[in-house]
Amino acid sequence: MTSNQGQSILSLSGPDAATAIEEYGQDPLAFMTGCARKYGEIVPIQLENDLFCLLTNPEHITQVLRDRQLFVKAEDMELLKTLLGNGLLTSEGSFWQRQRRLAQPIFHQRRINGYGETMVEYTQRMLENWKAEDTLDIHQEMMHLTLNIVMKTIFNQDIAGGDAGNVAQAVEEAMNWFVEKTNSLLAGDETKTPADKRYEDAIVLLDETVYAMIEHRRETGEYGNDLLGMLMKVEDADDGSRMTNRQLRDEVATLIVAGHETTANTLSWAWMLLGENPDIRAKLDEELKAVLQGNAPTIEDLQRLPYTTMVIKEALRLYPTVTDLSRQATEDCEIGGYSIPKGTTLNISQWVMHHDSRYFTNPEVFNPERWANDFEKTLPRGVYFPFGDGPRVCIGKSFAMMEAVLLLATIAQSFHLELVPNQVIEKQPSVTLRPKTGIQVVLKSV
Repeated sequence: MTSNQGQSILSLSGPDAATAIEEYGQDPLAFMTGCARKYGEIVPIQLENDLFCLLTNPEHITQVLRDRQLFVKAEDMELLKTLLGNGLLTSEGSFWQRQRRLAQPIFHQRRINGYGETMVEYTQRMLENWKAEDTLDIHQEMMHLTLNIVMKTIFNQDIAGGDAGNVAQAVEEAMNWFVEKTNSLLAGDETKTPADKRYEDAIVLLDETVYAMIEHRRETGEYGNDLLGMLMKVEDADDGSRMTNRQLRDEVATLIVAGHETTANTLSWAWMLLGENPDIRAKLDEELKAVLQGNAPTIEDLQRLPYTTMVIKEALRLYPTVTDLSRQATEDCEIGGYSIPKGTTLNISQWVMHHDSRYFTNPEVFNPERWANDFEKTLPRGVYFPFGDGPRVCIGKSFAMMEAVLLLATIAQSFHLELVPNQVIEKQPSVTLRPKTGIQVVLKSV
């Protein structure tokens, strides 16, 4: 029993409401980091009428992420539900459990490995259009590339036209809207805008296209071996039932958003970090030359590319794709001996934990070699979790890591990406952590 047993979190120090609203709206990442450093491991934060609680003790974080019944997805997920419906990212309870069980087999390692060749092939296609000395926005390039890959793996279609092109257009419009809408809501502006209408039209286009594809496959009985086909064929072991059209639509939307946003952003930040650190880029070159000898990387090569993998892991530490997770207490409970009222939103920040000097020496420094010698295994649970943790850890974690390493290796063999001087690269935390105005690079032949 702790000395603070039964005390309310409101007895703890935290920022006053006016300061919290202003500073969070200006820079949520800096605000959360500042709260952790100033107030400690449990920080009550009042924003408008809502009580939040920032957790920075790994044990507390692990407690919340493990108990999916006591701590459920918070209300801030409601906005995302307008796009993802009741997919794996947003659903709860027994429905989530069933969907997770049904979807799990399609992410078996052997199935995921089969997509490695597609990932490399599409990257090589992109490189055919690149020319030395060209200047381009590497974030836009990575977004387009990973969207191409996810459309191929889900629908077995290119986005050059047809159904996959419609879906890609709808998702891009939706994600751009989320960035604008989140910023507006933080500023307290709920005014309807033309962007809202474009978003609504995008959802209609997404629904019409995906439902039509599902119906066509049901009518012909030709489900295919892509991710959509596998989702359509999988049966519940208990009653033999399959996913409804609505469930399929929601899981497909979730796979698209999670499948291309995460990898694209990770790679974008990785290219920026490599551009800022030519010594690390040189070490990456050495490994790629020694292992691949100019050949395209394959699944079999991944185990022989530890430094390339460490570059991705370090990029995910410094610039986690998702900067924070939120959970809501479904009943009164205790964390760290303090009483947490029912309805309190618990904020768990990858951004804060990944930059914590208690666990990472020189946390702001890009140092891939920190991950050598199984460093991750020495960290307490709840310190490094770019894909979440607990029963709701990202189901596509292996897919995303494999894709990021393969794409980085394929591109790095052909070009060095030099950052355009004097550009301002801003972080834009929304659904994912994006570079606000992109990242401009100049292509240099290797």
